[in-house]
Amino acid sequence: MTARSPSRRALIGILATLVLLAPIAFFWQRSLIPGDLSAMTMGYADYGGGPASAHVHHGTDVSQLTGPVDRTPDVAANLVARKERFDIPGRGPMDGYTLNHTSPGPRIVVRQGELVQVTLHNENVADGITLHWHGVDVPNAEDGVAGVTQDAVRPGQSYVYRFVAKKPGTYWYHSHQVSHEQVQKGLYGVLVVQPTASDVIAAVHTYDKIRTVNGEYGERRVQAPGTTARVRLINTDNGPMAVWVDGAPYKVLAVDGTDVNAPTEVRGKAVLVTAGGRIDLEVPTTTAVRIGLGGGPTTLVIGTGDAPKGTEPRDRVDLLSYGTPKPLGFDPAKATRVFRYDIGRHFGFFDGKPGLWWTINGHQYPDVPMFVVSEGDVVRMTIKNTSGQVHPMHLHGHHVVVLSRNGVRATGSPWWTDSLNVEDKETYDIAFVADNPGIWMDHCHNLPHAAQGLVTHLMYTGVTTKYHLGGGPDNQPE
Repeated sequence: MTARSPSRRALIGILATLVLLAPIAFFWQRSLIPGDLSAMTMGYADYGGGPASAHVHHGTDVSQLTGPVDRTPDVAANLVARKERFDIPGRGPMDGYTLNHTSPGPRIVVRQGELVQVTLHNENVADGITLHWHGVDVPNAEDGVAGVTQDAVRPGQSYVYRFVAKKPGTYWYHSHQVSHEQVQKGLYGVLVVQPTASDVIAAVHTYDKIRTVNGEYGERRVQAPGTTARVRLINTDNGPMAVWVDGAPYKVLAVDGTDVNAPTEVRGKAVLVTAGGRIDLEVPTTTAVRIGLGGGPTTLVIGTGDAPKGTEPRDRVDLLSYGTPKPLGFDPAKATRVFRYDIGRHFGFFDGKPGLWWTINGHQYPDVPMFVVSEGDVVRMTIKNTSGQVHPMHLHGHHVVVLSRNGVRATGSPWWTDSLNVEDKETYDIAFVADNPGIWMDHCHNLPHAAQGLVTHLMYTGVTTKYHLGGGPDNQPE
């Protein structure tokens, strides 16, 4: 019997190695994200059972879908973005980003129906910057998403946003360029439409593991505005936050800028504020009360004197059954588009890096579904999460109403939201009317998750965009 020669054995070994590595090289190559990518050619069209139409490269460009151009603004603000060192009261200095030398940036307070004009200047933020008006259903050109509705504003450049504040509520603004870094390091602020005399703002933000309220660390105090306070809670972080009141009962007045119908008194329960979400509470303040903000040393005390110190209640307000029903203004049973948004996770490559990566309907970014609608469509969507982690899902330009969770029908006040906390193994059915033409991001607001590909778009027929992700402006929205 003749033994194989060393050269033949080596050749067989090389061929075996090639057979093993070839599929890996194929998937590695396929995972690379193009350096110049348009939403118009990204992924595949999902028509949700409605009429199919090709992605057109002519029609109304998003840059044409602007706020009023021929009105004098009622409120005008100039915001200058800088990379610099700033102080966190109660904690000390840190390196990050500011707007007008502060973080959070200047509070913008407007009346319903007023035209808002914000001029953004980039002094020295090297990666560029945009401003997204989180929860405000602005015209598409004003949405502030780099690579989709505008180019990132480079150092030395400026950009003007104009929109009418149509709906009262609690909102916020933040960068949507390299947002997973820029928001965490300070590029955000508060926007309130139709303020009340009883307002108390509580914007919670974590800088490098330092949780703050209104940019300050530790126990912070504000004066009681009267016998009751409307506490406007804003969660600007990447994860959900439980909030409760020590020393008084409370009511949940609004969720994500929409009033709750017939709110009832809550005792001994916390309420969850998802990442990006806002909850307004009515709190009696005849004596000092403490607002618990997820635990830890940072709390907000309203009033003077000693305030009780409690711990997070085990029970939570369930917005699925809280309040009293009222008409939605449309019939979800007559949906003209029906979509599914299944969030999963699998092992593979993402832009050439091995690991566990997010999937949407079994596909990995950028080969994900683009949800195509036409203006006037009634849309239903089922969001299912089997990824092993919680995801705060945020659809730009629209508010959606929750119909059910895990098959349990909503029975309370209509739960309108723009930032929905979807836990692992949860399924939500939601609905909305497609009434704001454009190309809108639909993504996880745990911003590192979005940067890892948990993002898609809601696309209206007949609307296009000339902007690209990457490219010369290096647009990187997440």
